[in-house]
Amino acid sequence: MTVPVRTLDDGAWISVNNARAVSNSAVWPVAGVEFCDCEVAHLLPESFYDVSVDRDTVAVGTIVQCIDCGGHGTIDALPVGRVVNGEFREFDTGAIRSPAAGDQ
Repeated sequence: MTVPVRTLDDGAWISVNNARAVSNSAVWPVAGVEFCDCEVAHLLPESFYDVSVDRDTVAVGTIVQCIDCGGHGTIDALPVGRVVNGEFREFDTGAIRSPAAGDQ
């Protein structure tokens, strides 16, 4: 089953199945980022520049800033949700995420 994904509104939203699904307005806890020394960085996305699907996982490319230390960088593939039976299910915004290896 094909599920369309794309960025909207100059990188403020990710659209899945032609509906706004993920906003860049939430703070995400992320482990293992290379651009700051925080064990778990609390990242505020500034803009989404890409969206992709690998099997059933939807990931975003995003420019982020750590609100704990001020570190700034990009992550090429940060998982944000899954497509299950054609429906998008966003991951819990409080759950600690990890970028794909080598994608920072």
